[in-house]
Amino acid sequence: MVNPGWADPDRGVFSISVAAELAGLHPQTLRIYEREGLLDPARSAGGTRRYSRSDIDRLAEICALTAGGLNLAGIRRVLQLQEETRQLQAELARLRELADGRATAAPATGKPRTRRAGGAQDPPARSH
Repeated sequence: MVNPGWADPDRGVFSISVAAELAGLHPQTLRIYEREGLLDPARSAGGTRRYSRSDIDRLAEICALTAGGLNLAGIRRVLQLQEETRQLQAELARLRELADGRATAAPATGKPRTRRAGGAQDPPARSH
Protein backbone atom coordinates (compact mmCIF):
# COMPACT_ATOMS: atom_id res chain seq x y z
CA MET A 1 0.00 0.00 0.00
CA VAL A 2 1.33 3.43 -0.92
CA ASN A 3 1.50 5.94 1.93
CA PRO A 4 -0.06 9.22 0.75
CA GLY A 5 1.99 12.34 1.54
CA TRP A 6 -0.77 13.96 3.58
CA ALA A 7 -0.81 11.05 6.05
CA ASP A 8 2.35 12.46 7.70
CA PRO A 9 1.18 15.50 9.70
CA ASP A 10 4.64 17.13 9.51
CA ARG A 11 5.25 16.76 5.80
CA GLY A 12 4.80 19.99 3.83
CA VAL A 13 2.35 19.26 1.05
CA PHE A 14 0.10 22.34 0.81
CA SER A 15 0.90 25.50 -1.13
CA ILE A 16 0.38 28.84 0.59
CA SER A 17 -2.92 29.40 -1.22
CA VAL A 18 -4.30 26.02 -0.18
CA ALA A 19 -3.05 26.43 3.41
CA ALA A 20 -4.60 29.89 3.61
CA GLU A 21 -7.90 28.57 2.30
CA LEU A 22 -7.89 25.65 4.75
CA ALA A 23 -7.21 28.05 7.62
CA GLY A 24 -9.69 30.66 6.41
CA LEU A 25 -6.96 33.32 6.11
CA HIS A 26 -5.38 35.45 3.42
CA PRO A 27 -2.01 34.20 2.10
CA GLN A 28 -0.41 37.48 3.20
CA THR A 29 -1.46 36.70 6.78
CA LEU A 30 0.51 33.44 6.61
CA ARG A 31 3.55 35.38 5.41
CA ILE A 32 3.17 37.79 8.36
CA TYR A 33 2.89 34.90 10.82
CA GLU A 34 6.05 33.40 9.36
CA ARG A 35 7.90 36.73 9.56
CA GLU A 36 6.78 37.07 13.19
CA GLY A 37 8.13 33.60 14.02
CA LEU A 38 4.74 32.00 14.67
CA LEU A 39 5.01 29.58 11.77
CA ASP A 40 7.89 27.90 9.98
CA PRO A 41 6.71 26.08 6.86
CA ALA A 42 8.98 23.71 4.96
CA ARG A 43 10.46 24.86 1.68
CA SER A 44 10.67 23.02 -1.62
CA ALA A 45 13.99 22.79 -3.45
CA GLY A 46 12.94 25.93 -5.34
CA GLY A 47 12.12 27.83 -2.14
CA THR A 48 8.33 27.57 -2.33
CA ARG A 49 6.57 27.41 1.03
CA ARG A 50 5.04 24.01 1.78
CA TYR A 51 2.60 23.77 4.68
CA SER A 52 1.93 20.58 6.59
CA ARG A 53 -1.16 19.36 8.41
CA SER A 54 0.59 20.39 11.65
CA ASP A 55 1.06 23.90 10.23
CA ILE A 56 -2.65 24.08 9.42
CA ASP A 57 -3.46 22.98 13.00
CA ARG A 58 -1.10 25.66 14.33
CA LEU A 59 -2.84 28.26 12.16
CA ALA A 60 -6.16 27.24 13.69
CA GLU A 61 -4.64 27.67 17.16
CA ILE A 62 -3.27 31.10 16.21
CA CYS A 63 -6.71 32.11 14.91
CA ALA A 64 -8.33 31.01 18.18
CA LEU A 65 -5.80 33.05 20.18
CA THR A 66 -6.32 36.17 18.04
CA ALA A 67 -10.07 35.73 18.40
CA GLY A 68 -9.47 35.67 22.17
CA GLY A 69 -7.87 39.10 21.94
CA LEU A 70 -4.14 38.30 21.97
CA ASN A 71 -1.74 40.23 19.79
CA LEU A 72 1.08 38.52 17.89
CA ALA A 73 3.61 39.03 20.70
CA GLY A 74 1.19 37.42 23.16
CA ILE A 75 0.54 34.53 20.79
CA ARG A 76 4.28 34.00 20.34
CA ARG A 77 4.69 33.79 24.13
CA VAL A 78 1.76 31.38 24.53
CA LEU A 79 3.18 29.11 21.82
CA GLN A 80 6.65 29.23 23.46
CA LEU A 81 5.17 28.32 26.84
CA GLN A 82 3.18 25.47 25.30
CA GLU A 83 6.35 24.09 23.71
CA GLU A 84 8.27 24.41 26.99
CA THR A 85 5.43 22.59 28.75
CA ARG A 86 5.54 19.74 26.18
CA GLN A 87 9.31 19.43 26.62
CA LEU A 88 9.05 19.44 30.41
CA GLN A 89 6.29 16.84 30.36
CA ALA A 90 8.41 14.61 28.12
CA GLU A 91 11.40 15.04 30.45
CA LEU A 92 9.23 14.28 33.49
CA ALA A 93 7.91 11.12 31.83
CA ARG A 94 11.47 10.07 30.99
CA LEU A 95 12.63 10.67 34.57
CA ARG A 96 9.65 8.77 35.97
CA GLU A 97 10.48 5.79 33.75
CA LEU A 98 14.09 5.99 34.87
CA ALA A 99 13.07 6.19 38.54
CA ASP A 100 10.66 3.26 38.14
CA GLY A 101 13.45 1.21 36.59
CA ARG A 102 15.82 2.03 39.43
CA ALA A 103 13.20 1.34 42.09
CA THR A 104 12.72 -2.19 40.83
CA ALA A 105 16.48 -2.74 40.50
CA ALA A 106 17.45 -1.25 43.92
CA PRO A 107 19.31 -3.60 46.30
CA ALA A 108 17.34 -4.78 49.33
CA THR A 109 19.85 -3.82 52.05
CA GLY A 110 17.23 -2.45 54.39
CA LYS A 111 19.16 0.80 54.79
CA PRO A 112 18.36 3.61 52.36
CA ARG A 113 21.35 5.34 50.84
CA THR A 114 21.43 9.03 51.66
CA ARG A 115 22.96 11.90 49.77
CA ARG A 116 25.70 14.01 51.31
CA ALA A 117 26.24 17.69 50.65
CA GLY A 118 27.42 18.15 47.09
CA GLY A 119 25.39 15.20 45.80
CA ALA A 120 27.72 12.36 46.87
CA GLN A 121 26.11 9.23 48.24
CA ASP A 122 27.01 7.41 51.43
CA PRO A 123 28.75 4.15 50.67
CA PRO A 124 26.68 1.00 51.09
CA ALA A 125 26.69 -0.52 54.58
CA ARG A 126 29.38 -3.17 55.11
CA SER A 127 28.45 -6.52 56.54
CA HIS A 128 30.74 -7.92 59.29
